[in-house]
Amino acid sequence: MSRPEDQLPPDLYYNDAASRAYTTSSRIQHIQSEMTNRALDVLNLTSPSFILDIGCGSGLSGEILSSADPSHIWIGMDISASMLAVARMERDVEGDLFLADMGQGVPFRPGTFDAAISISAVQWLCNAETAEESETPDKRLKRFFNGLYVSLKRGGKAVLQFYPRDMKQKAMIAKAAVTAGFSVGLLEDDEGTKNAKTYLVCTVGGGDIAGVVDGMDGVDVEDSRRGTKKVNKVDLSHVRGTKSYINRKKGQMEAKGKVVKASSKFTGRKRKTKW
Repeated sequence: MSRPEDQLPPDLYYNDAASRAYTTSSRIQHIQSEMTNRALDVLNLTSPSFILDIGCGSGLSGEILSSADPSHIWIGMDISASMLAVARMERDVEGDLFLADMGQGVPFRPGTFDAAISISAVQWLCNAETAEESETPDKRLKRFFNGLYVSLKRGGKAVLQFYPRDMKQKAMIAKAAVTAGFSVGLLEDDEGTKNAKTYLVCTVGGGDIAGVVDGMDGVDVEDSRRGTKKVNKVDLSHVRGTKSYINRKKGQMEAKGKVVKASSKFTGRKRKTKW
């Protein structure tokens, strides 16, 4: 079965009919509830919080946020006008809603939110919707994670559930988050099954990703500020340009008896453009 993001851009795929069918499906409602509650468990919010729901759709996850703790206030953004219409006109959800494309960034002031969640949305960024160079997956991911990083308060957390196509796509998304400045952990539920779910756990400076995911099984951590916080690490060794990739290539060359320059803390680090 082809993936929805392979068929049409989200604003076209989720038209009026598809939005209503999605929202009224008891199976979808159950899955959304399960994943939203899982995201809330990982966020572990201990006080009233201002939460951003990215790719909020018709407000299924927003309703969970409202029922979990009425003291939380949430705002939802989505690219589908039809989904937002169902949320506002038919479901009358509590959160404020914005029509916005997360691939163009997160349009809020710096330090606005205490936390953010996203359920089944981030993988849509990995498809180029036009032939324009500015709309490639890496550019869209960069704008999204840079905007999300800025919009969260220091110590803020985001839990983003998504369905990666493969390991390469999972690594591309994790790398974009790390490059934006996040400390990143990948949490896998039901790994290796058809019901597998991936959660990207992100913290802004001042929070400790190792503390967020402490005691959780199947968690790999990449800390962009202080290096790896757990033994396991997000595998970026096959992503060209990363330090892991460069070190792997060096190891292959050394095995062939070639002379290789020693690695340093600058290996794989991007240089600033000089004018």
